[in-house]
Amino acid sequence: MAVKLKLGRRRHDQQGYISRGGRPLWRRALMVLLVAVLGCILLGAILFGYSYHSYQRVVDERLSNGPLFASTAQIYAAPREVRPGQALSAQDIAQELHSAGYNINPQLGTYQLSGSVITIKPGSGSYHNTDGATITTTGGTVQSIAAENGASLRAYELEPLLITGLSEDKNRIKRRLVTYNQIPRRMVDAVTSIEDRKFFEHGGINMTTMVGWVYHDLVGDRRVRGGGSTLTMQLAKLLFVPPNRSSALESAKYKFRQIVVAFQLESRFNKQQIFEIYSNEINLGQRGSFAINGFGEAAQAYFGKDLRQIDVAQCALLAGMIQRPNYFNPYRHPERALERRNIVLRSMVETGTLTPADAERAQAEPIRLAQQNVDASEAPYFVDLVHDQLQQRLGDQSSGSSTLRIYTSLDPDLQKAAAEAVTVGMQKVDEIVRAKHKTETNFALPQVALVALNPHTGQVLALVGGRNYGASQYNHATAKRPTSSIFKPFVYAAAEAGAVNGQQLTQSVDAEGNVSGSGTFTAATLLSDVPTTFTYDNGRQTYSPRNYEGHFHGQVTAAEALALSLNNATVSLGEKVGFENVAAFARSAGITGAKGTPAVALGSYDATPLDMAGAYTTFANGGVHLNPWMLASVRNDKGDVVADFTPQASQVMDPKAAYLTQNLLQGVMDFGYGTAVRKAGFTAPAAGKTGTGHDAWFAAYSSNLICVVWVGNDDYTDVKLSGAIAAAPIWAEFMKRAIKLPQYSDMKPFAAPPAGISYYTIDRNSGQLADSTCPEKTVSMAFLDGSQPHNTCSRMGDSGLMGTLFGDSSDTAGTSMTGGGYSTGTPQSNGNPSPPQEPPAAGSRPSVPANNNPESQQQQQQHRNVFQKMFGLGKHKDDGSTPPEAIPPPNNPH
Repeated sequence: MAVKLKLGRRRHDQQGYISRGGRPLWRRALMVLLVAVLGCILLGAILFGYSYHSYQRVVDERLSNGPLFASTAQIYAAPREVRPGQALSAQDIAQELHSAGYNINPQLGTYQLSGSVITIKPGSGSYHNTDGATITTTGGTVQSIAAENGASLRAYELEPLLITGLSEDKNRIKRRLVTYNQIPRRMVDAVTSIEDRKFFEHGGINMTTMVGWVYHDLVGDRRVRGGGSTLTMQLAKLLFVPPNRSSALESAKYKFRQIVVAFQLESRFNKQQIFEIYSNEINLGQRGSFAINGFGEAAQAYFGKDLRQIDVAQCALLAGMIQRPNYFNPYRHPERALERRNIVLRSMVETGTLTPADAERAQAEPIRLAQQNVDASEAPYFVDLVHDQLQQRLGDQSSGSSTLRIYTSLDPDLQKAAAEAVTVGMQKVDEIVRAKHKTETNFALPQVALVALNPHTGQVLALVGGRNYGASQYNHATAKRPTSSIFKPFVYAAAEAGAVNGQQLTQSVDAEGNVSGSGTFTAATLLSDVPTTFTYDNGRQTYSPRNYEGHFHGQVTAAEALALSLNNATVSLGEKVGFENVAAFARSAGITGAKGTPAVALGSYDATPLDMAGAYTTFANGGVHLNPWMLASVRNDKGDVVADFTPQASQVMDPKAAYLTQNLLQGVMDFGYGTAVRKAGFTAPAAGKTGTGHDAWFAAYSSNLICVVWVGNDDYTDVKLSGAIAAAPIWAEFMKRAIKLPQYSDMKPFAAPPAGISYYTIDRNSGQLADSTCPEKTVSMAFLDGSQPHNTCSRMGDSGLMGTLFGDSSDTAGTSMTGGGYSTGTPQSNGNPSPPQEPPAAGSRPSVPANNNPESQQQQQQHRNVFQKMFGLGKHKDDGSTPPEAIPPPNNPH
């Protein structure tokens, strides 16, 4: 029987899918796809779990090492002292207290303003104790200050203002930490509207915006909003995930890690905490050499305000900068910043956090920025010095502590005046330098330093260490340079100190027959300014200083020699005093590098501008030298004192000698090279000295401020500018700004002289008492009682010839300054430094050319003039004239 076999065949179902054994192929494909998807999910889960676990260790390690931000110590200025009579209104005081945080942070303090009266109550976190005060003003002037118990107060200190924070690390980051509660709601709205609208809704990842993220990676176009990177993912990138986009694969890994860490952060922190961390970490540009991190620091850097004080337009500007801080920098690119700010404002309208009307008003608001001069607002050179001193004095206690509050000596108003004066003054210096080098293409512009002190406390009130901190952080205020002629007052001060102690100058006769020295040193003592070779080191070394362009003046009074900065006259005085004595006195006043050689008289040894400012306190403070200080107190966040610092002071010269030296320095300002500041418009009483060598200096002080200005080249080449031309105008610019500030507006005449000092009117040419026959060049000079000249410029009396040639012989007691009470010592030999030079002063007396021939025509004329003065030749003879009596000290002698 035949069997028939029937083979199976393909069939098509109604939909046309091919199947075998009744199973459609599409189902098989679906199953394969499902298995593949499940496999990918499983693999992804394994990979995600492994990555999550790996980055959990990274996050744990970062969080376990203490706070995310080891906040730097906060640096505070000195408290402003309010005194009756100051030009301050109650509104001015309220504004400063508000800037300090009063009524914003009740723990710091509160105030109540009622018209022209303000009542102040410090809180438990204040720098002061909790004693309050009521200040009454009228017409913008402080009338009275009363304590809480009603007692009248002579002064009251306001809360110190925050200057800045110390740099955290080698990256030079600055931030001002804020809590979420301290962030204005308008700031939160501005950031979320432009960076992450669903921030408070998603769990770290916004899946609906991932397409934008992919598009950004592929096309690189992110002009308006970011792609899918949420605030949490941005924070993950900032804190935990170093960027790596070297290839597409690495870029994908980088994004994956961001997602993993974002989930970690969302699981550990709530949304407010995440936004707070983000607000303190986000970079918002650069200020000088420091990175600006966080909205708190940015608000201060760009607007000069506390974050809580900025308006909606300013919030929008900061939020807009997040995307590209340097590109939208409002200082460099105001048009870009304005456009970006307005995009943020419109975005806030879209999210419903800002009304169209409010947005329109904000868009019409111009960008108002704080001054860009970082030296004026944050005093970075000063802060760097504070940091160094903290390290030296407190060591590890000062490192990375978030609780320290550092209270310093700085006056913010005066710091601003100093920075602005340097900017204005150096523009003029640059013009002169460019004109000198107009045929050259490669030359450097000089650097600058300015230091201002309180002459009676040593408090460093302002400090500028260079022309641009962002370009160079090298602090020229603490750089050692040859001091040139601003050192010369210490030669004359040593002579004055000897005179007060009863010691006498020895008589000397120079090669031209001029007699100088002898007797008690005074401002009228005749000194010899002629070419001279000085020997020292037991005759093994010689020193031959020169004056500017070889000009010499013959016999001159000490006052004239200092005013015109005559080198040979000053060295000859130093020789009589003893070079080692001069150096020892200078060292006691803080000029530690001074050595006992002839070159010391001309400032050939190094000191810093800060040292020299401290040294001049000796003259301004009755012979007491005050070490310049910057640190007042270090406290923790509870107000407990960690360390207080006491200024160091020492009496290094007699008050009478200090006063007499100050009088000589007043002469410099009134008829010497210091007249440059008078021509620049500063007219208040002052005393000081110019300095010209390879660098230009000016050191001078008023009744309430010492200021030292230095201008020079970093490579030690000759700046080829005198102190009167380069440094004095900057000093004058600074002091003119200072005197306009309420706290320095009372620049008064110097204090009355100590008992035993009287003033006399002296003829500047002869050094004798002035009478009606010599009215042209007279000056009021201070003398120890009994040491003043006893002859007039036209009639010498019985001892006229001898008195003129050998000095006043009325006081012959005492010992020689080169022996007896003064020991010359053995000067140290270290070469023969080139002495500094001073240019001739405009309108000064005709100078005598350098000529060793005593019979030169100019010298013969000079000797004839001397005899004419001795015998009254060529002048009307007043037989009935008598020496003038002592006169009262002038308020501002000219």
